Amino acid sequence: MTTGNQLIARFEKFANPQLAEKWDHVGLQIGNPDLPITRLMTTLDVRPEVVDEAIEQNIDFIFAHHPIMFHPAKNLDTRDPQNAMYAKLLANNITVYAAHTNLDTANGGINDWLADQLHLTNTVPLVPAGNDPISGEPVGMGRVGELNEPLTPQKFANYCMDVFGIRGLRLIVNPLDQEREIKRVAVLGGAGQDFYQQALEAGADAYVTGDVSYHFAHDMIANHLVVIDPGHHIEVVAAHQLANLITQWKNENNWQFEVLESRVNTEPFTFITK
Repeated sequence: MTTGNQLIARFEKFANPQLAEKWDHVGLQIGNPDLPITRLMTTLDVRPEVVDEAIEQNIDFIFAHHPIMFHPAKNLDTRDPQNAMYAKLLANNITVYAAHTNLDTANGGINDWLADQLHLTNTVPLVPAGNDPISGEPVGMGRVGELNEPLTPQKFANYCMDVFGIRGLRLIVNPLDQEREIKRVAVLGGAGQDFYQQALEAGADAYVTGDVSYHFAHDMIANHLVVIDPGHHIEVVAAHQLANLITQWKNENNWQFEVLESRVNTEPFTFITK
């Protein structure tokens, strides 16, 4: 029998909660980690459709990247979809744990997975955050590294669509830079527009991040930084990689539970072309 606490203890050696941003709400979200795990599911987001999937699959532990409780609930009126989701989780004894910015910052976490998808070499943290409290290794948000061969902005945009398996993205590029060679690339999963200056300081030719706003895009263009905005949802790589990690630890420790990946697509946006 393996409890949620045993898994959490192992995970937090890998991505210590101390690495999370102060505003973040990582860790136990809902449920009882003292209970044994029999079937675990990994997911990027915990949405009502994901909870329905978990109930159908007899899941008792959901391991997510995005926390479900960023803002305190004003009430527990179950006519509200979010509150109804909490009620379903409690009624079905499903524990939810989230690793967010601590997983973004940890070595071998989200941003290394994204850098690996881009086949970047010689990677280092984009936004250094000191040392891991356990391993002592340097950690930080984002990664910056080198492509195997230089690409123009348009070719790099196509490359990003291929590696992330997406049908569309937003390319932010100064007209004077249309033929610029991109060799050094910064990547930061999620919403990383606040760190574009760090990408410039790191000598990046291009920056891959999501949720770029209108005025930030103008500033990026003025600074001749090519930016690829493939959306926030490319972090879905977390579901697969977390499942791999947990399966590895399960085998090492002879833990007896099943590991599944959510099949629900939580991308809220649909790309429409004419």
